[in-house]
Amino acid sequence: MAADHDGTTTGNGATADDGATIGNGATTGNRATGGRSTGGRSTGSAGLAIGSGSRLTRIAVRAALLLGVLISLFPFYWLVVMASGTTQDIYSYPPKLVPGPHLLDNMGRVLDTIDFFGSLWNTIAVSVAGTALVLFFDSLAAFAFAKYEFPGKKFLFGTLLVTYMIPAQLSLVPQFVTMAEFGWAGSLKALIIPGAANAFGIFWMRQYAQNSLPDELLDAGRIDGAGFFRLYWQVALPLFRPALAFLGIFTFIGLWNDYIWPLVVMINPDKVTLQVALANLNVLYNADYALVMAGALMSVIPLIIVFLIGARHFLRDLAAGATKM
Repeated sequence: MAADHDGTTTGNGATADDGATIGNGATTGNRATGGRSTGGRSTGSAGLAIGSGSRLTRIAVRAALLLGVLISLFPFYWLVVMASGTTQDIYSYPPKLVPGPHLLDNMGRVLDTIDFFGSLWNTIAVSVAGTALVLFFDSLAAFAFAKYEFPGKKFLFGTLLVTYMIPAQLSLVPQFVTMAEFGWAGSLKALIIPGAANAFGIFWMRQYAQNSLPDELLDAGRIDGAGFFRLYWQVALPLFRPALAFLGIFTFIGLWNDYIWPLVVMINPDKVTLQVALANLNVLYNADYALVMAGALMSVIPLIIVFLIGARHFLRDLAAGATKM
């Protein structure tokens, strides 16, 4: 019995111990399970916190972008407000923040005061022809600088960068004398030919060509018998489209808004560009700023159209290039 008792005790004790152990194990298991549940809740809370933080970050970024867009568009809106009012409305305080009813009247007075469409045609011809020449010659020179070795390459490129650092105003007089000797003073050729190539465009296209045009493509073209110009036209030029789109927009806007050089060289009043013609609206003692703003609005509309078209192609080609990479 003692043995039995001991055995029972032992058994009970064992059972109790086992039970306790099992119980402890169960408890431990429950605690472990509870720990896992707590960990799951903690992970879920952390995930919610991260998700909330990420959502707040996206909202903040979009709000900042929206604010930047509004700040960028406000000058154009303000231009419309001033162009649709009167000079008295522009000077009024507090200023009027909504467009007025005089936009069409002011535009009509612009057309009556200056030869708007004649100067507009001159500006379009200069901007389109000048941009086309810049795109061709700058990309061609950049292709040679980026992918070919020839004597004096570094010296020529360094000289090109030095010329880029020289202010354009210093070359006005020598350039005018040159145009006069050629007999081009007063003609549109004086606005197109001198700017057919520029240092910035060559530098920009050369930097782009070094990173976007693999040497293997050129080697494959040479194996197929392609020469320099064929490699440029059929291999390099399609890959240059994003850079060309940016350079085209940049050059077109620069030529469209150029004022100093056309004012100096266009001695023929029938060949003036739009910016020079619009300057005639701003008389010294009786400036009609509503008239000036209406002319500025009429001149900026083609620029907006060109920018929207060029920017769309630039972003599309850039995204396609990034996808291929």
